Amino acid sequence: MSINTFSPLRLNLLFIGIAATTLLSPGALAQEPAKPVFADGQAQIVPAFTIASEWVRERLWVETEFDSDKNGKRDRVYVDVTRQKQTATEGLKVPVIYESSPYFAGTSSGTSDLWDVRHEVGAEPPARTEHPSIMFRANQTTISNSLVGTWVPRGFAVVHSEAPGTGLSQGSPTVGGAPERLAPKAVIDWLNGRAKGFTTIDGQVEVRASWCTGKVGMTGTSYNGTIPVAAATTGVKGLEAIIPVAPNTSYYHYYRSNGLVRHPGGYLGEDIDSLYDFIHSGDPATREVSNTLYRDGEFTRGRDRRTGDYNAFWAERDLLPFTKNIKCAVLMAHGFNDWNVVPEHSARISAALKGRVPLVQYFHQGGHGGDPPFALMNKWFTRFLYGVQNGVEKGPKAFIVREREPGGPRLEPTPYDDYPNPAAAPVTLFPTAGGKTQGSLALLKPARQGQEELTDDVSLDAPTLVKATESPNRLLYATPELTAPLHLSGTARVSIKLASSAAAVNLSVYLVQLPWTDGPIGTANLITRGWADPQNAKSLTKGGDYHSMARGEPLKPGEFVTLTFDLQPDDQIIPAGKRIGLMILSSDRDFTIWPKAGTKLTLDLDATQISLPVVGGESTFKRATGGS
Repeated sequence: MSINTFSPLRLNLLFIGIAATTLLSPGALAQEPAKPVFADGQAQIVPAFTIASEWVRERLWVETEFDSDKNGKRDRVYVDVTRQKQTATEGLKVPVIYESSPYFAGTSSGTSDLWDVRHEVGAEPPARTEHPSIMFRANQTTISNSLVGTWVPRGFAVVHSEAPGTGLSQGSPTVGGAPERLAPKAVIDWLNGRAKGFTTIDGQVEVRASWCTGKVGMTGTSYNGTIPVAAATTGVKGLEAIIPVAPNTSYYHYYRSNGLVRHPGGYLGEDIDSLYDFIHSGDPATREVSNTLYRDGEFTRGRDRRTGDYNAFWAERDLLPFTKNIKCAVLMAHGFNDWNVVPEHSARISAALKGRVPLVQYFHQGGHGGDPPFALMNKWFTRFLYGVQNGVEKGPKAFIVREREPGGPRLEPTPYDDYPNPAAAPVTLFPTAGGKTQGSLALLKPARQGQEELTDDVSLDAPTLVKATESPNRLLYATPELTAPLHLSGTARVSIKLASSAAAVNLSVYLVQLPWTDGPIGTANLITRGWADPQNAKSLTKGGDYHSMARGEPLKPGEFVTLTFDLQPDDQIIPAGKRIGLMILSSDRDFTIWPKAGTKLTLDLDATQISLPVVGGESTFKRATGGS
């Protein structure tokens, strides 16, 4: 049909339609504003958010509510922001993924800041005289690009801040003190319009976060994972979700165990003052003031490397009592073979939060660090920062990466109803005589076993001791060989009655797989381990979190004391063909003070036992061990 066959009315309608089509075409119509996109409960990459050259980058200083360097002025912390262009040009408002750290401006190198561990237990240690200095980066313009490439394209702004006394932040490093809780709170308050940010460190020109929805999520690993928990304990409004990875939730539990001086794995001789030197990267003009206040002042008075006892200094640096203030959703992540920040740091906080806030725990069988799967992290932040009802908080409460099968692929995390496994129940085992070679570990408490003795010798490490056919320097007790895999989930607890030939002595306990497999310490050979100070026996009566203010008492040579304490939490499937071994020794070459060899420990076997968290309880244990 030709156009000439249309009536005038039809021609007018045709031309109107053509004009309308032209107006609605992509070239003629202004593009719809870019906005976040969600699929499968996750924030998706939005092409309009991916052009890095168009991102808005800001640097500013946020004023806090504290004065850590005591100069009469509130400290300001250095902050950088990376956000989408559309937050400036199209009125887009976005939530924030926030990471804070004392490491961003650099750290000291070497080991000259560590303590000498070669001295007697309970003695005053040799003075730590080396204090390395960190180069000051006065002209830095960006704090970090971590998280930026991941989250900005998905519709989140990314914020970083430097901890007090580090980089371009004012104040002093307090290593777990109140400013480490209040500094990130100030940044979150600024994002919500409740605190002031300035364009310069000492100016009065304000910067506002009008582009922010007010919803904030925090994440990070190790120290960077500690700060999200610390911020959450303030109850700050706007912090909706955190994903702490291997967080240090108590500096006492990082540098001590049950009254004993115990160092983090891989950092023998580290203590809170050496960590201070490791991170103190702030303005050199204020460093001496901070050193006097903290490293050479408060820390010297409070750390107590002689006894290892808990006190008010350590209590201030323990986040557990502050968990009552946590209101945000928590996705906790940790490795069961993390011997730097041991797994109790996460487990103790999770236990305190159960039933109070949305909580999911992710554990793997590796060492320090290890994010949850990205899809899980994405769903967590998408749910609580954008309000997308993806059900992430209603699914499994625990995800655990299982042991790698020999020759098999790395497995995906296995979902569980919770951690510890709700089907786990304590199974108590008793040692029988023969620990210098290998005694047994059985369900039935035997008739009188008497006493067995070991001699401390820190020159021998744990793998050497456990592999020895016979040794005077440890006691070893083992279950029958497993005929079926045995799943342990939770915390093993030991109760030991002992006497020492010295007034102070180390006590170390290992739960191992036998025969011990050579190679890196992990799920093929180690189950878990723990340490305690027999001088604190009066406080060590029932296990659980150790925070007793009672002072330890010197041991009377030959006088028996009983102490009960927990080993590190674990979730492990011990394969058929293995035996579970309990090894008791004194000094641990990788973790404790190194006294001269020769102190003797005498165990009363009749008052010694270990309780294992067995999935399926005693009946399952019996089936796996032939009824023993």
